Amino acid sequence: MRRRGVGGVAAINKNKLAKAKFAEKGTEIAEGQISQMSQQLDEFRTKLSDFAAKHRNEIRKNPEFRNHFQQMCARIGVDPLASSKGFWAELLNVGDFYYELGVQIIEVCMATRPRNGGIIPLEELRVRLTKAHGKSRGDVTVDDLSRAIKKLSTLGNGFKVIVVGNQRLVQSVPVELSMDNTAVLQSAMDTGYVCVKTLCSEFQWPTDRARRSLEQLIKEGMIWIDSQNAEEDLYWFPGLFNNEK
Repeated sequence: MRRRGVGGVAAINKNKLAKAKFAEKGTEIAEGQISQMSQQLDEFRTKLSDFAAKHRNEIRKNPEFRNHFQQMCARIGVDPLASSKGFWAELLNVGDFYYELGVQIIEVCMATRPRNGGIIPLEELRVRLTKAHGKSRGDVTVDDLSRAIKKLSTLGNGFKVIVVGNQRLVQSVPVELSMDNTAVLQSAMDTGYVCVKTLCSEFQWPTDRARRSLEQLIKEGMIWIDSQNAEEDLYWFPGLFNNEK
């Protein structure tokens, strides 16, 4: 009985030692793989910087080329817009490009806010920028605008892109839309307006829930009330009108 006990302990110790060696070898292999991947990533980043330097002007001027370059950067965790004074910003001068675009976005949103309540379709924003700045902004895409707005959102000033249905809208008012507010906006996408009856029918809401959501949007200046309708008040989103003229 004692001999079997001793042998059992020896076997357990031997098993533990084997497991420890396997774990050590596994760690060694994992560290080697991580080191190799890190080296490959550094090499790719170096090649990417060489590519960027060579095609700098095309990246700035050609929107399709610029979009492909941004996608390449994203795949390896490089953000050319992370800092206006960073390596990539100095190499490409893209920091200035998106900073200037961001300032112009703010100007358009502020100028149109009294009419649209702080909601403007992304495509309309692009058209307005093109009209206001001519050839200097003729090459700007909605993806460029989205990237610039994403950077503006870090300032905490309410600028963000929201997706409603299949359309992207720019919100420039510092308010967090609730799920009900977004549903109201979704309902108004085709006609530009909603009414309490429509909301109650479409979403199976009680009347007070529909009115509460509308009152929140009225308070933020995002919708207008039309009391001239014979049946009931209509609530219009001016930002969904065609305001490109």
